[in-house]
Amino acid sequence: MIYAGIDAGSRMIKAVLFDAVKKQIVASGIMDQGVRQDALAQQLFERLLLDHRLDRRAVLGIVATGYGRHTVSFADTVVTEITCHAAGVRHHLPGARTITDIGGQDSKLIRLDAKGAVQDFDMNDRCAAGTGCFLEVVARRLGLSLQELGEMAGRSVKPAAISSMCVVFAETEIVGLLAAGAMAEDIAAGVQAAIARRIASMAGRTLDSPIIFTGGVALVPGMRAALQTALGHPVVVAPEPQMTGALGAAILASRQ
Repeated sequence: MIYAGIDAGSRMIKAVLFDAVKKQIVASGIMDQGVRQDALAQQLFERLLLDHRLDRRAVLGIVATGYGRHTVSFADTVVTEITCHAAGVRHHLPGARTITDIGGQDSKLIRLDAKGAVQDFDMNDRCAAGTGCFLEVVARRLGLSLQELGEMAGRSVKPAAISSMCVVFAETEIVGLLAAGAMAEDIAAGVQAAIARRIASMAGRTLDSPIIFTGGVALVPGMRAALQTALGHPVVVAPEPQMTGALGAAILASRQ
C-alpha cells in the first residue's frame, strides 16, 4: 500500500513514496522549484514511479504540503507543513517535543505534546534574517557555496557580531566588516549565530526536549552547533531533514 507526499517548498520540490504496511520510505526525490510548480511536481512524482517501476495506480493517496501546496493539482488533498513536519519527525523520532525547521524563505518552531500532536507554533515568514536566504546572500558575497560557508564558519575563533535583523542591512554591515579587515570565517560564524538567535527569540524561555532540526539549512555545517548554543539545549538533526515535510505528507495520506 503506497502513498505519496509532495512538499512544494519555496526553493525545492520534494516527493516521498511511503509503504504504509512496512512503515518505510520506498522512494524519495528532490528538484529545484520553478514557475511551473504543478508541472515540476508532476515530473518529479512520475520520475520516482518510473525509477522504482511502480504503476500510478499503486499509489492510493497523495497529500501536498508546503509553500506551493495549492498548485499541486494531482494531489487528493492539502495539509499544512506544520502538521506534516510533526508527522514526519515523529515517524523517525517518536519522542520529539520541539521541531525547528529552517527553509529557504521561512523558519518555524513547532511544539508537540507527549502524543505528537501540534500544541502551537511560531513562524518567521516576513523577514529573511532567520532563513536559508540569509546564508545564501552571505555565501554569494563571500564567493562560497553553502557547504563551504558552513565549513569556514567552523574555523572561526571570534565570530563577528551581526546586529542587523534585516538581510539588506546585514549585507551592508558585512561589507563594512570586510572593509574593516574582518576574517571571512568570523563573518560566516557570526551569520550562523544571528540566524540561531532569531530562532531562539521565537522559542522564548522554555523548550521541551528532544529538539529536532529539519529543513535544508540543517544540512549546512555548523548550523546545528549554532542552534544548540542559542537555545541552550541539545539539538538533533532529523534523518534526511529536507524530506521531513514530504514524508509527513505521505504518512498523513496513508491515514486518510
